[in-house]
Amino acid sequence: MTRYTFATAIVSLLAPLASSFAPQRTLHPTTRLAMTAPEQTINYNSVFVPKQGVQGVKSSSEMMGSGNSRSLGAPPPRRPRGGTFVTRGGVSIDATVRALRYTHGEIGCDDEEEDCYISSFFEGDQDGKVWGSDGAIERLIDLLDSRRGAVLTSGYEFPGRYARWSLGFVDPPLEISGMGDRCTIKALNSRGRVLLQPVIDAMEQLLSSGMLSAVAVEGDVIDVRVAPPAEVGTFSEEERSKQPSLFSVVRSLVDLFGYDSEESGDLQLGLYGAFGYDLTFQFESIRLAQERNPNQRDLLLYLADEIVVVDQSRHSAWTVSLDFTYDSKSTKGLPHEGSSTPFLAFNENPNNGGKFSPRDTPKGDFTQSVARAKHEFKMGNLFEAVLSQTFRRKLDKESTPSRLFRQLRSKNPSPYGFFFNLGEDEYLVGASPEMFVRCEKVENNDYRPGAIRVETCPISGTVARGVDALEDAARVKSLIMNLKEESELTMCTDVDRNDKSRICEPGSVKVIGRRQIEMYSRLIHTVDHVEGYLRPEFDALDAFLCHTWAVTVTGAPKTWAIRFVEENERSPRCWYGGAVGLVGFDGSMNTGLTLRTVRIKHGIAEVRAGATLLYDSDAEAEELETELKASAMLEAIDRITQTVESDNVAKTTTKGPGEGKTIILVDHEDSFVHTLGNYLRQTGANVTTLRSGPSALRTIQSLVDSGKKPDMVVLSPGPGNPTDFELSKTISLLEKNRIPGFGVCLGLQGMVEHFGGELGVLGYPMHGKPSPVTLTESGQSSDSIFSGMPKRFEVARYHSLYGLREKLPSCLDVTALTDDGIVMAIKHKTLPFAAVQFHPESILTSPVHGMTILQNALSVLSYESEHAMVKN
Repeated sequence: MTRYTFATAIVSLLAPLASSFAPQRTLHPTTRLAMTAPEQTINYNSVFVPKQGVQGVKSSSEMMGSGNSRSLGAPPPRRPRGGTFVTRGGVSIDATVRALRYTHGEIGCDDEEEDCYISSFFEGDQDGKVWGSDGAIERLIDLLDSRRGAVLTSGYEFPGRYARWSLGFVDPPLEISGMGDRCTIKALNSRGRVLLQPVIDAMEQLLSSGMLSAVAVEGDVIDVRVAPPAEVGTFSEEERSKQPSLFSVVRSLVDLFGYDSEESGDLQLGLYGAFGYDLTFQFESIRLAQERNPNQRDLLLYLADEIVVVDQSRHSAWTVSLDFTYDSKSTKGLPHEGSSTPFLAFNENPNNGGKFSPRDTPKGDFTQSVARAKHEFKMGNLFEAVLSQTFRRKLDKESTPSRLFRQLRSKNPSPYGFFFNLGEDEYLVGASPEMFVRCEKVENNDYRPGAIRVETCPISGTVARGVDALEDAARVKSLIMNLKEESELTMCTDVDRNDKSRICEPGSVKVIGRRQIEMYSRLIHTVDHVEGYLRPEFDALDAFLCHTWAVTVTGAPKTWAIRFVEENERSPRCWYGGAVGLVGFDGSMNTGLTLRTVRIKHGIAEVRAGATLLYDSDAEAEELETELKASAMLEAIDRITQTVESDNVAKTTTKGPGEGKTIILVDHEDSFVHTLGNYLRQTGANVTTLRSGPSALRTIQSLVDSGKKPDMVVLSPGPGNPTDFELSKTISLLEKNRIPGFGVCLGLQGMVEHFGGELGVLGYPMHGKPSPVTLTESGQSSDSIFSGMPKRFEVARYHSLYGLREKLPSCLDVTALTDDGIVMAIKHKTLPFAAVQFHPESILTSPVHGMTILQNALSVLSYESEHAMVKN
């Protein structure tokens, strides 16, 4: 009680003193305010937001710290130890791991540093550089124009999903390629020849098991034929992934070189390469409707024996060098070497025959395929289907694959960036956003120690990026609220869960992320994250096969959708819709879908892009989506084909409408005035902010008297109403001295009252609310502050008072209105005065629109303008 009495006494003593310093204003004059408001047609509280709930399921990012370590597909957190170990197939491996100086944006490092290492990749370089991590990766990229190998990069981070890393190699000792039922294993150098014997032994065992029908060896090449699969119905569906296929050969190689990473560390040892779309026909037998190139490979994998690994997230790097010994033969001392075949441009390449077509589907024909798909949906044959089309560009000698990869890496960072030289004049360069299948052993889980966790991230639901973060947010909202886009992803994830349920532990298949947002250079996607744990009889290759191919590139039901794709697309997909990545010899796997990919063959760059179709799809919009998805790749190609002379071109600057002008911004005690001032300064104007009151008016008058009359006075927003700040006096001063005026919110209300209008009070205060506004005929004129803007756009509102349209004086024109008839902008018919009721500086008003309004105001509001002549 004593404390309360004392505090009350202090307040009572200070109150009169405080009031003596406060401006003498009428705080709530309402005599001229109409208290009736127009009927409100929008319920701004229509979305229920629950405030109570239960503890949620742990997200993938939360699991990172729960003892369930996740690699995120990245290199191990610490450099592996290396050492000597024997694989399950009896091959002895000596792994030497050397630190590589981590450098960012640098080619080399001080050669006196003990953890700098010059890899055999770079022996013989003329300048004898000691390479840092960035330099090593860049050198590999250069070499891939002419030598077999790969660079894989993840330039995208997402908590619990992706980290940033790079990995690469050239001149691998072994190449595994497959077409149909034929698989060829080729030694590419003397080191590969050492490995042929253990591979021959493994293939002979596979032959005796009945998985192969033939094994032939000639020189450095092992040629095998896969046995025909058993008749459908004679094996269970759970056993389908175990039937003879090219993956039988891959599984045999994984068994041959398999090792326990717990002993030697994660060496990134495995098969790297690309899996073509047609591999799905080895899992599901479907009649082919399109003619295939007999030389087009369905599978291309490399066994790498010297790898550069860079972990950008942890700022560490190293190289892994591998030597193999089998049956007393060893690769030790043998050189890392390979053939070199330079890239040939279209005009120099004899293999293309001069034939070129810019796209496989004529413009407009895609919509016909959409119509056929919608018929299938209506009949119940399909739920969704993904149709694609191909776009092509000719490459000149400057448009090398390495330049294209660097362009994509810079402009389109993604979790699955890749550059493969596949040999035979074929390259894959891509920036894929979508994980296909990722597998890794997890010690701590609910099933058994070391169970293999399989995860996927289906992507469906797409919208174009906005011009800035604010427009991005608006587009994210539209994407999340779109039921058609939600249906697309729901079907994809339900099919994905079904794929896992075939081979995963009961109850382990879970959605751990739902409709999460991933943003890329041109597009925003909604993404689900699904995981499961494999039953002990299944491995990563079973997981891979059961998901071929992702419903996000085929449709549902998957088998019927694949058949529909085959019958309705104009050309075979080749690598598109397949996968790229690593099949690890430690049982792991990390693969991304082959999307946002450029296939280069015989000097021609091909980009393929698809759209997910539903019954409620708009045919033209779906065709546009394929073009949008392809645009980033095509523009990257176009950029490198153009001659860039930016260093020699004189840069010109465009003069802003505010250059050389002086603006006085009158602050009506508002919380947004300085943002408004910042916008005005971006026009090039010199802006001075004055707190409203008699002193501000005297300052403006003194500037006029001294010959420094401002070019414009801007009347800011503010609380209360115009009479609280005697806005009419400010406007009278502007009229007297022929100074143009622009008002925002309270500034508009002040102009309405000053020129004889009346204000009303909204029935529902519009504070921080968005509203669409529509320009009137007057607002669309060339001398309007809205010149060059769309007729309808969305703005931010912070007001309760508004100008009564029926009470506006005849000297004012209404230039913008809300849907329910509230005045949103005015201009004077003869004087250079204009105002907006909304806030052009708010995040709810597009910055492009906000800046345009202010720039136009500075351009059109002038006593010297023909449309703003005044008679004194």
